[in-house]
Amino acid sequence: MQVRVLPHLEDVVLIDCDACVMKGPGCQDCVVTVVLGFSEERSGSLRIDDDEKAALDALADSGLVPPLRLVHAVSSVEPDIAAESPAGEDETAVGSG
Repeated sequence: MQVRVLPHLEDVVLIDCDACVMKGPGCQDCVVTVVLGFSEERSGSLRIDDDEKAALDALADSGLVPPLRLVHAVSSVEPDIAAESPAGEDETAVGSG
C-alpha cells in the first residue's frame, strides 16, 4: 500500500493497496482492512481526507485499531533526483500496508 498526499488535493490522502509490498500478509493487521473494509481480494486505491487520517491515527495511537501498515517498494530513482521532481515535492508517504 502506498499513501501519499496528492499535489492538487492537499487535504486528500491516496491509499494505493496495489503498490504495497505487504499486500496479502500485512492486510489482516492494517487499519485499512480493519476499519475501512478493504480485503486482500480488493485492489485499487482509496482516498481519505486529513480529518479521516487524523481520526485513524488517533484510534491507532490509543490502541483501538492497528496502524496503517504501509510498506512501499524502494524506488530505483536516486533520492536527489526524486527530490527535484515537482511531483515528489508535494507527495507525503506515511508508514505501513
